[in-house]
Amino acid sequence: MKLQVLVGISALVVSTTLAGFAIAQSSGSVQSLRSGDLPDTLRAEQVHKQMEGRMKRNYRQQPPLIPHSSSQYQMDKRTNQCLGCHDWTVAGERGAPTLSMTHYLDREGNQLDTVAGTRWFCNQCHVPQANAPELVGNDFQPSNALR
Repeated sequence: MKLQVLVGISALVVSTTLAGFAIAQSSGSVQSLRSGDLPDTLRAEQVHKQMEGRMKRNYRQQPPLIPHSSSQYQMDKRTNQCLGCHDWTVAGERGAPTLSMTHYLDREGNQLDTVAGTRWFCNQCHVPQANAPELVGNDFQPSNALR
């Protein structure tokens, strides 16, 4: 009885696998979701470079852009390497901007000595500056107060 069941299951697996291969082969080539040709891979010199120095903000309360590479910074639920320079306890001696005091408030508005959990992952608001073309058209104008 057990042998018959194993043979039946094996036959089913083999036939399903072969049918899957046949369907995959007959489906044709991979196409873009945008119905166009897939672009060529960028050559190394066309990769957009990190911009050094601080860029001005375009509106009030805009999170500042990160003026340095952060690709090697560890940021997980236990470690945030950004705080090694930007936490209020060390920012002065490191010459780095201090985090806004809003980063030290919990959801109820209580002042904390450490960065609030809701502000722990810096890259949810802050992005690195890069000299890159716009992906979509943009006609945004800064507010009058910043001109």
